[in-house]
Amino acid sequence: MLSASRASRAVWLWMIVGLVGYFIMPWYILEDGFFSFEWLDGYPFDTDYAPAAFLIAQGEKLWLAPLVLPLLLPLVVIGNKDRQRFSTLLIIAGSAGLFYLFAQGFAIGIRGFNAEWLGVLFGELGDRQFGFGYGAVLLCVAFLFYLTTGVAARGYINGDVFVVGAIGFIISIVAIFIFFPIAQMLSSALRDNDGVYSLAVFVAKFSENKIWGLACLSENRGCGVAWNSLFLAVIVGAATTVLGLVFALVATRSGFRYSNWLRALTVLPIITPPFVIGLAIILLFGLSGTITQWVAGVLDLQPSRWVYGLPGILIAQMLSFTPIAFLVLIGVVEGVSPSMEEASQTLRASRWHTFKTVTFPLIRPGLANAFLLGFIESMADFGNPLVLGGNYDVLSTEIFFAIVGAQNDQGRAAVLAIILLLFTLTAFYAQRRWLGRKSYITKTGKGDGGSHSLMPRRVMWPCYIIASIWVIFTVTVYGMIIYGGFVETWGLNHTLTFKHYITAFAVGVNDFGLHFKGSAWDSFWTTLKIAATAAPLTAIVGLITAYLLVRQNFAGKQWFEFGTMLSFAIPGTVVGVSYILAFNVPPLELTGTGIILIISFVFRNMPVGVRAGIASMSQLDKSLDEASLTLGASTWRTFRKVILPLMRPAILAALVFSFVRAMTAISAVIFLVSAEYNMATSYIIGRVENNDYGIAIAYSTTLIFVMLSAILLFQLLVGKTQTTRPLTQSRTNVG
Repeated sequence: MLSASRASRAVWLWMIVGLVGYFIMPWYILEDGFFSFEWLDGYPFDTDYAPAAFLIAQGEKLWLAPLVLPLLLPLVVIGNKDRQRFSTLLIIAGSAGLFYLFAQGFAIGIRGFNAEWLGVLFGELGDRQFGFGYGAVLLCVAFLFYLTTGVAARGYINGDVFVVGAIGFIISIVAIFIFFPIAQMLSSALRDNDGVYSLAVFVAKFSENKIWGLACLSENRGCGVAWNSLFLAVIVGAATTVLGLVFALVATRSGFRYSNWLRALTVLPIITPPFVIGLAIILLFGLSGTITQWVAGVLDLQPSRWVYGLPGILIAQMLSFTPIAFLVLIGVVEGVSPSMEEASQTLRASRWHTFKTVTFPLIRPGLANAFLLGFIESMADFGNPLVLGGNYDVLSTEIFFAIVGAQNDQGRAAVLAIILLLFTLTAFYAQRRWLGRKSYITKTGKGDGGSHSLMPRRVMWPCYIIASIWVIFTVTVYGMIIYGGFVETWGLNHTLTFKHYITAFAVGVNDFGLHFKGSAWDSFWTTLKIAATAAPLTAIVGLITAYLLVRQNFAGKQWFEFGTMLSFAIPGTVVGVSYILAFNVPPLELTGTGIILIISFVFRNMPVGVRAGIASMSQLDKSLDEASLTLGASTWRTFRKVILPLMRPAILAALVFSFVRAMTAISAVIFLVSAEYNMATSYIIGRVENNDYGIAIAYSTTLIFVMLSAILLFQLLVGKTQTTRPLTQSRTNVG
């Protein structure tokens, strides 16, 4: 149980945090950022940068005054040994503070009261307020941990302040940055242009012929964007699953000597900006493409634009997403217990029969997961359809043009995003139904010294042929990516030049020293800074969540896990739209800042950190935690001193993935970038839209090598990581 002294220390800590937020830090958001320090000019009396206490002292924002009451309320019970009274007052202080803080934030906006009935009730306000700043955030954190400390004092989860606080913190940020934006998107879909809620408006937009039309079945016209997206996603999901399985079998069940090179080649598209493969396909199969011109010359045909539309998007997405299926399936194929295959062959089953009746059924979960990933990635893909779509419209690009095009119809974008979300959630449900409740466990913890059997010949040779063709195609595509950055004008003038690299990354010297004068440097440094900031935050949130899921038992644990993994099922395009709708106005006014980009990356990539942490923590004997706790260490100290050092590989894996995904993300980023915070992928898209392919490819190639260098550095660190032998390995049997 929570001791009175420990609880009092926790309350003092969070009260100090709240006092700093209320009396010292700027209450409202800083336009130029905290580290510009321009806000110090006139601080603390300038009303734009003043803390809440100084605003009130000047007669401004008087509605902030009541917040000091719940902030100081715990003074009444600090040191009180009546646990019931102590916990009750803390819960009241935390709940009341959070409720009032958000109530006044949502009630009063940049034009005064946000609802007419508030004006009728209280009269015209004649004042306004902006989004929460650092002061408001710190006070919010203080109230949240008042609440969790009070709950812990009630004995919840053995009165563990750290565990209850961590659960409260994760639930809060998931609610704010996942559920709240989705709710805002649903709300926007139900409003008309005047802001009035209308179910008829939603039904009209949802049932548009352009979304669900089936003219393609009877006329030579495209189907609605929903059917186009669904058809493409199903094909891509199935194709990438087959290709991923082929590569997994060749790498693990064929005796292929160069499987490491094969693995490296199949993983390469993961670190490639998502639309670059589309550019390479244009260089090969476009109207002026190398292969198009060669075929036209040999067969005396007229070059065409056949690659624009479904064929081009399909090829690009298969190249882009096959590595994801491969990474899922190679672990599953390797995880099949060799002893089960050997038992089948011992009973005189052929290799083909063993593969068909033992190996293949046991990899069903991997096939389902690979298909699901391919399906979702195809649905969410924005870059390739934008570059290669032609007249084949899909949901992701329609959402983009509904917001940034001449329509500027956020309601229609929200409706399209809801349809996209429904498709992905339905795919999740179908996957769970297909797998059912069957058991696929093949490893029980006992030693398994066997070796995997080779593929039967009727499987091996088709796999070799398919893999060889795909490898040749992949090498050709990447060759074109590199080559395309060094030619003057593709299709017109193939003179080799460094012009595009110089334009993008020129460096000079002036009176102030080294000068990065290339046009791409601003977006490059911004991307590095934001990716480097988001990566450790993603790892921290993911690993804390994994610790709670693996090491703790509490009510609502399944719903907690669902909430933390929900962002995996939400396509990036939906995230971008929902963030614009949710964070464009007070109290959470983040649009146009670097913070919103960091937050989007953290919550898009958080599930990877969670899964990496769960996999790593499941290998750590729980007796290590118990020994630390028995010796009097707190849960927080045990987590910091015992668990984290043994999870260093998982931490680095989460860092690598989140860094790479932040560097190459486009579907959510395209909605959230601003002139001040322009990301690399957004810059490249701009070059593509201006038909400036040379600079786009040169920049993309540079990003590929930067990320390769980062991954090699991380792998070097992982390779040098040494951990002591797990406790279970040091035990010996006596008897």
